[in-house]
Amino acid sequence: MKLSYRWLQQYIALELSPSELAEALIGLGLEVEAVEPLGTDLNGVVIGRVLEVHPHPNADRLRICQVDLGHNQSVSIVCGAPNVAAGQKVAVATPGTTLLLSDREGNRQPITIRKTKIRGAVSEGMICAEDELGLSDDHSGILVLPDDAPVGHPFVEYLQQQRLIVPDYQLEISLTPNRADAASHLGVARDLSALLDRPLHRPEVALPEPGGEASRQVQVTIDAPEACPRYVALLVRNVRVGPSPLWLRQRLAAIGLRSINNVVDVTNYVLHECGQPLHAFDFDQLRGARIHVRRARAGETFTTLDGKTRQLPEGALLICDAERPVALAGIMGGENSEVTDHTTNVLIESAYFDPSTIRRTSKALGLQTDSSYRFERGVDAGLQRWAAARAAQLIVEVAGGEIVPGVVDVQMQRFEPRPVVLRLTRLKQLLGTEIPPDRAVRILDRLGFQPKREGTALRCTVPLYRPDVTEEIDLIEEVARVHGYDRLPLPDTFIVPARVPVEPPTQTLRRRMRALLASLGLREIYTNSLLSREVAYRFTAASETNAQAHASHLVETLNPISAEMAVLRPSLLPGLVQTAVHNQNRGQEVLRFFEFGRVFMRTDRTDTLVPGFAEHEALIIGLSGPHAPEGWDVRPRLTDFFDLKGLLETLLATLHLSDRIALIPAESPAPTAAYQVNLVADGQVLGTLARLSDALQEAYELRAPLYYAELNWDAFVALAYPVQQRRYQSFSRFPEVARDLAVLVDRDQPVGPLLETIRKAGGDLLRYVGIFDVYEGERIPSGKKSVAFSLRFGANRTLTDEEVDARVATILQQLQQQFGAQLRR
Repeated sequence: MKLSYRWLQQYIALELSPSELAEALIGLGLEVEAVEPLGTDLNGVVIGRVLEVHPHPNADRLRICQVDLGHNQSVSIVCGAPNVAAGQKVAVATPGTTLLLSDREGNRQPITIRKTKIRGAVSEGMICAEDELGLSDDHSGILVLPDDAPVGHPFVEYLQQQRLIVPDYQLEISLTPNRADAASHLGVARDLSALLDRPLHRPEVALPEPGGEASRQVQVTIDAPEACPRYVALLVRNVRVGPSPLWLRQRLAAIGLRSINNVVDVTNYVLHECGQPLHAFDFDQLRGARIHVRRARAGETFTTLDGKTRQLPEGALLICDAERPVALAGIMGGENSEVTDHTTNVLIESAYFDPSTIRRTSKALGLQTDSSYRFERGVDAGLQRWAAARAAQLIVEVAGGEIVPGVVDVQMQRFEPRPVVLRLTRLKQLLGTEIPPDRAVRILDRLGFQPKREGTALRCTVPLYRPDVTEEIDLIEEVARVHGYDRLPLPDTFIVPARVPVEPPTQTLRRRMRALLASLGLREIYTNSLLSREVAYRFTAASETNAQAHASHLVETLNPISAEMAVLRPSLLPGLVQTAVHNQNRGQEVLRFFEFGRVFMRTDRTDTLVPGFAEHEALIIGLSGPHAPEGWDVRPRLTDFFDLKGLLETLLATLHLSDRIALIPAESPAPTAAYQVNLVADGQVLGTLARLSDALQEAYELRAPLYYAELNWDAFVALAYPVQQRRYQSFSRFPEVARDLAVLVDRDQPVGPLLETIRKAGGDLLRYVGIFDVYEGERIPSGKKSVAFSLRFGANRTLTDEEVDARVATILQQLQQQFGAQLRR
């Protein structure tokens, strides 16, 4: 949300600079993301009159203007604006004036105007457009002033006569969802009133009484009272639609809005002034002079103001006339009833719409507007008549016309303020300091809670614009944030627990693995746990058909913030791939990443924390590109599957799980994998090692294969933690016995199961087994390969050759029985 510094000053006396105001708002809980100047003080800008306009002899698009600056001073100015003409009153920046001007990249920079030559012609100043003066973003032509603008007078004084003070500043504020009351200038000014203990100046508006002539000219009916509890309609006749005055255009431009016409600009102005969305209908386009509020039917379509015909979700709220829809309630008006230059009679809509109804429709259509932003969070249910009257008053001021007496105010539900009691003793107990009761009373009163003293308590009436305040603790928070959290003193003593906190096993092992993986040259990444549906489908199945079949396992959010955050990630792989692509596209070649994070899926189990849904912590490791950076002593090769396998074996050895987990090739790889090896313990798959599928590699334009291992970290911790206790074992004083064993096995036989069999058959005498050679070729039968193992045997005594030979024979026998292995001679 954007605010204007000068606009705020209309409602409260501010002596704070824009930067000091930003600090004050942050202290109030309203996060200020940026403060941007919208112009300079305009010293040196005067009002001039264009006397003559001649073509520039050396440039087709430029013209030489003779401009009268008053006081018998006439200057020559080169101007490129298409609308400059003799007889115009204009704003002229004389030499020495500093303006904020946009460079070629669109960044605004302070530039000092100087007397100069442009294509050989002398230019003694600049005739300014609105954006160059900081009044709007309009650069289509120079600003043409009314005929009564006094020539030679400072432009700043003229602006002051038009209710404008320069320079202005734009503040961009990020609101939490509960602070809908602060989504307007008056709402923010109310908070500042409490902070500074100064009165709030709310515009005076004559409220029309319900009924009267308006109720005889307009009929309003509501078929969906739960979605539209209140609807106010007010009629203004004989308006003259046209450009808005300078002050109104400047106010809207200061918050980033484009001027449309005086009537529509007024509705936008009132929205950002008080937070109540309004809509202006061309009354003559409403058939039957009737407003009918109803739900959308299945399959119904509607063309909105932006010219798009939208398929409406069933149950969306529509504003209709006697025959057809004319607006999508709370979101956008219709093309068939918009205010145009030919409009003479205007119907002002000011309503209260149910937040959840507007939110569902807005999300379903992917359409969010300034109005829906506020309706979704909840507007003041008592403000509708005041806002409509305020808009009518301003329309008459800027567009003429007459307000039809009376107002239509249909209330299907009465909203009443809630009483909440605040105990002063509780206030002191929770804040740890005593705030003077008079100070607490003033704060709550300025915020609109109307506190009344009842002994040691305050009975407050919660205004309708604060639906988030429901309990005593909410009032305490209001007092604390205005009083200032930074002013709450630290306690003299702290309670420190006597016991040493015990680190959970998951956290202990995670910390060790982070250190290990970082020491091996991997970088930890953090990726978003929310994905778009498209990405989630892509990573759950190989084809769109299968993706839809797998979609039932995805956990989708009910009200996603955006289409990019619609599904909770079922795997860490999408984030890894996107990170790899991001780094690759920025010149990084050696990609070595890991991430710990939670993954989510639907399940048939009912014993989970939330029945039907499961989640666990996962660890993913990814390698791609060269195995190391290029150097004088390094000839990089592309990372391969064995780099990942070796890294994982180091991890397993650190966890003392090498003899507990087997690597078994998957019979059918996952759709995301070109090939895959599973990590299996006691028949349970704990993770996978794989190469990213060719289809995904091509889709994400990865230049090198991506190898990844994704592990169920929770399952790993459950398996690993019991064996993490350190036990001392002295080194044997006796020598070990080394033997080599080479066997012939089928060419496609994985070596992992052979190692597992050797470890089991070697028993407690086998201290080490490793592979030192794999060979195919001469003197090896076709379809076979030779695998050579290095064995070391040992004990706390001297081993005999007979003992070692017996163990080697047992190992060979098991290899023959299980894998058909033959001793290589």
